[in-house]
Amino acid sequence: MRLDEYIEGLGPDEDDRKRRLAEEKSYEILDYVDDFQDRFAEVTQGDSLVGSTSPSVFVGRSNYPDVSTGILSPVGEEDRADEFTTSSEWYERGLDIDNVLQYRTGLLNSNHSANVDNVEDVWDGFVGTQREVAIADRPVDVEIGLSDSLDLDVDVDEITTPTGPSARATSADLTENPHVPRPVKKTLEDDDWQAQGAMTYLYRRGFDVYEINDILSAGALGRGQNRRLVPTRWSITAVDDTIGKFLRGQIQTRPSIDETQVWVNEYLGNRYWVVLTPGQWEYELVEMKAPGSIWNQDPTGETWMGSAHEGFEGRTGYVEETAGAYYASRLAVLEHLESVGRQAKCLVLREVSDDYWAPVGVWQIRESVRNAFEGEYGEAETFHGAVREIAPQLPVSLAALRRKSNMLSGLQANLADFS
Repeated sequence: MRLDEYIEGLGPDEDDRKRRLAEEKSYEILDYVDDFQDRFAEVTQGDSLVGSTSPSVFVGRSNYPDVSTGILSPVGEEDRADEFTTSSEWYERGLDIDNVLQYRTGLLNSNHSANVDNVEDVWDGFVGTQREVAIADRPVDVEIGLSDSLDLDVDVDEITTPTGPSARATSADLTENPHVPRPVKKTLEDDDWQAQGAMTYLYRRGFDVYEINDILSAGALGRGQNRRLVPTRWSITAVDDTIGKFLRGQIQTRPSIDETQVWVNEYLGNRYWVVLTPGQWEYELVEMKAPGSIWNQDPTGETWMGSAHEGFEGRTGYVEETAGAYYASRLAVLEHLESVGRQAKCLVLREVSDDYWAPVGVWQIRESVRNAFEGEYGEAETFHGAVREIAPQLPVSLAALRRKSNMLSGLQANLADFS
């Protein structure tokens, strides 16, 4: 399909248009937390919580290397425990921001202080139970001893999924034997396997990055003496980066695509334009965050822009400006290229509108770009021609985009671009 026809056929996302902003939603979030408090009072037995936990853990990063490490348990919803785990299914089910916050505020983070080091042979106590939960492939019944009163704060950032209420744990014990997949057992038993190799092995055996992230975070991957707890925020990016590098190596010897393609997807107040064009692998993410959106909260300000780029051989340093979004979207692009047996130059443009009123984590970036490739694409004669046709749909001028983008810096400008 010609790109101009493709763009013309893109209708407005009415669900996004109708979403209310944060000040309207905040009261509903408080209602969710109140509901959680009521359920918590009903299901605790003295100072213990007994029930099924989703196979999910959380490791904080404050005061590293002495961190808060936790088991996430759905309270009063034990029969639906697997629904509370962050996964690609959230996108497939069409969860909105409200739904995500309901799930995450419904999880109790039973946490315990621990040092990240020396967990190689730790399979007892709180950390041991947490590791068992992380490596299991289905919810596990646990009994958790709790000490302090409930903390109802909800924490959010741009990389991890929001975390809900928490309580300090004095103990955690399995009440059933967890089911551990054979490939995970293999990575545990091989003490000489570096973490990067073990992650790649699990991915090639059909594990998604969400499962690998939990296993890495709980200190169950890597050479024996180097195994340690990894803060969840860091492990998410580490897994996306490691699997991305593996896939990049897979496509670098493949032939190039032979046409310029434009793919687009919208989800949760974010719109993604993915431009693939013939040539050796090159990748860039440019983010545009609207005034009044969660990471650019001044409603009268200008659109915030950030970008990061890599050439054929990749990067030598960590991405700061676009952080985890860079690695999540790059992974999705590389998965597509590997699946079609091609390489390409790629530009991803992310627009964040003020409908994105609460951050839900980079999973939505990863899944949005993954699913952009499920629909039709528009064709353009050239890369620069494609960007010129997309530009009127963006919240910034083409000139501003050129100034921020490495891949577009050579695009010839005309007077109209500055309007």
